[in-house]
Amino acid sequence: MLIPRGQARPRTWVKWFVNPFYHQVAKGSTIRWKTRMDVLPFNSFALGKNSTIEDFCTINNGVGDVIIGHDTRIGISNVLIGPVRVGNHVILAQNIVMSGLNHGYEDVHVPIHKQAVTTAPIIIEDDCWLGANVVVTAGVTIGKHCVIAAGAIVTKSIPPFSIAVGNPARVIKQYDFKLKEWVKV
Repeated sequence: MLIPRGQARPRTWVKWFVNPFYHQVAKGSTIRWKTRMDVLPFNSFALGKNSTIEDFCTINNGVGDVIIGHDTRIGISNVLIGPVRVGNHVILAQNIVMSGLNHGYEDVHVPIHKQAVTTAPIIIEDDCWLGANVVVTAGVTIGKHCVIAAGAIVTKSIPPFSIAVGNPARVIKQYDFKLKEWVKV
C-alpha cells in the first residue's frame, strides 16, 4: 500500500501524511522543490541543520537509511540510494551517484530485476569534498577531510586526509601532520 506496484517512489499520501512523523529535517535545512524524495517510513531519512539538497536530486531510502549531517551541501542532480551516511560540512558537487545497492545476477535464466539485491553502506565522513560526476559504489568509506576529484569512480575505501583521482580512484596525496603539508603518495 505504501508503494505502487513496480515503482520505487512512495504514494503521495505517504509523502504528505506519514513521512513527516518518521523523518527528520533539522532547522535551517532546505530540500529544493524539484528534488525527488523517494523516502519511505520503514527506513530512516535525516537531514542535519543548515544543510541543502539542491534541485533535480533523487534521494531513495527504500533499501537502507539515508542520513545527511549538518552544514552539508548536496549539489544539483545527485543520486543517493541508501544505505548512505554523509557527515558534517561535506560538499557534494553536481551529478554524483552513490548507491549502497547492487543487483545480483546469479541465475542467468531469471531477469536481473527479479533477482535478489545486496546492500553495503556508503559512509562519507566529515569535511569531505566530492567533485562533479563522482561515482561511489556500495561498501565504500571515504575518510575525514578527503577530496575526490571530478569524474572519479570510488570502488574501494579512501583513508582520511587523502586526495583521490581516477577510475578506479587511487590516492595521489595524503596530508602529513609532521610536515604540515600534502605529500605525494
